[in-house]
Amino acid sequence: MSLSATTPVAAQTRLKDIVEFGGVRGNDLVGYGLVVGLNGTGDGMRNSPFTEEIMVTILERLGVNVTGEQFRPRNVAAVIVTATLPPFARAGSRVDVSVSAIGDASSLLGGTLVMTPLNGADGNIYAVAQGSVLSGGISITGQAAAETRGVPTSGVIPFGGRIEREVDFTLSSLRSLRLSLRNADFSTAETIERAINAQFQGSIATMLDSGTVEIDVARANVASTAHLISRIENILVVPQTRARVVMDQRSGTIVIGSDVRISHVAVSQGALTLRVEETPIVVQPNPFAEGEAIVVPRTRVGIDDQEEIALVELNTATTLTEIVEGLSALGVGPRELIDLLSTIHAAGALHADLIIR
Repeated sequence: MSLSATTPVAAQTRLKDIVEFGGVRGNDLVGYGLVVGLNGTGDGMRNSPFTEEIMVTILERLGVNVTGEQFRPRNVAAVIVTATLPPFARAGSRVDVSVSAIGDASSLLGGTLVMTPLNGADGNIYAVAQGSVLSGGISITGQAAAETRGVPTSGVIPFGGRIEREVDFTLSSLRSLRLSLRNADFSTAETIERAINAQFQGSIATMLDSGTVEIDVARANVASTAHLISRIENILVVPQTRARVVMDQRSGTIVIGSDVRISHVAVSQGALTLRVEETPIVVQPNPFAEGEAIVVPRTRVGIDDQEEIALVELNTATTLTEIVEGLSALGVGPRELIDLLSTIHAAGALHADLIIR
């Protein structure tokens, strides 16, 4: 079998796509609110008493006295509201929010979120969310059947959150700037260090470890830290990654990195077929003779084993292209390929991180 290999060409990537800048980060927000206006798909008050409590609180805040009243509506649902406060967000800015039911509501389609404060990890309120919920799922229920597509108990409100409080952080006060690699690697960190020093023609960047590169802001001789980041984030580098094979058993998806190599190994796949055939014979009585037709069973049983086992030999330093071509020569499907790659890895011949999901 003739196999050809191609040398992969590494792509240059901007620093902004592979690192995180120290101090430039978002903050998670969470809140507890109420969605109203549902068409009978909300929480049942007997199963979700917390829904009744928040509804009473909201109505009393609006001046409606409901003490001692019995509520049994099905058009409200208690929800958890989440959002991310972007870095350097200013008061009045808008952010997207996500809404998820926490009770026994069957759908949030068509509902409206009542004004809900969103708290940070420190307990302070940083945003307020309100608006119509857009749900990507749908649920149809009949007397004897039900059909659900997507997740109707969760949704989003585009630009439904308004920033009310800013995070106190001054970027210009930083004396040093740290770059955190999203995929820690010593070779990539050294490449980033050299690229930054070449850009500024000086030793302003220092690799601290496989995941951190520190930059001396004072040595960069720029107007501000923001100007420094704007010049750094567009520097092109070639990141180095570990060889990985990622396999998803549920969908049969296999992703093999271009750096994956295997040692000299032989791969075989046998085939075994069991065959059972029923060919009954009908025996008729002689003409003008008394009797009934009799069915005589005839069964043929056979076992076919592949006499010549298909064998593909993969040589040392085999590349991604050769692995795929070699295993495809055996007629191996995606799920069989997952088992074969797992076996090759167990034999110590697959030199890559094997990730099975």
